[in-house]
Amino acid sequence: MANILLLYSTNYGLSKKICERIQAGLREKGQQAEVEPLVGHGADPQAFDAIVIGASIKHGKHHPSVLEFIRAHQPMLESKPSALFSVNLVARKPAKNTPQTNPYLKRFLARCPWKPKLLGVFAGELDYSRYGPVDKYMMRFVMWINKGPTDFSTKVQFTNWDEVERFAGKVAAFANGQAV
Repeated sequence: MANILLLYSTNYGLSKKICERIQAGLREKGQQAEVEPLVGHGADPQAFDAIVIGASIKHGKHHPSVLEFIRAHQPMLESKPSALFSVNLVARKPAKNTPQTNPYLKRFLARCPWKPKLLGVFAGELDYSRYGPVDKYMMRFVMWINKGPTDFSTKVQFTNWDEVERFAGKVAAFANGQAV
């Protein structure tokens, strides 16, 4: 049985929810899993058999703390099974919902010294009520360009929870030394 650390960086809470769903899936498979925030976590990453980092996008970028954590812990991340997933709205599009096709994840990995053994991409949530005035209009403009919802009353979660469950299965397998 592997002990897996799920670290999240989130803007509005969805990356944490995805980590919690992965945690539930891992526990169903007999694994131990702990969910912690990437910044300010109390866990010692070295004490775990595998590490998963989940990070959301805001203004087209992952939070700088994600890359800072990776740079600070690169040898440890490379010494054990490790995974990364990105949460972003562009992943709602079928042509941009894989690690190979998602522009945000590809751009991040091009700058990242760590090459995770497992990658995932999950579509995010659009909830105009959570955004401040500037972000609200910026998101509306981005959605208009990309033919997405532009009504300010929109609240829609695009996350494919079946994909999250499949990802949890892959994490369980690779944490136990199986190929994914």
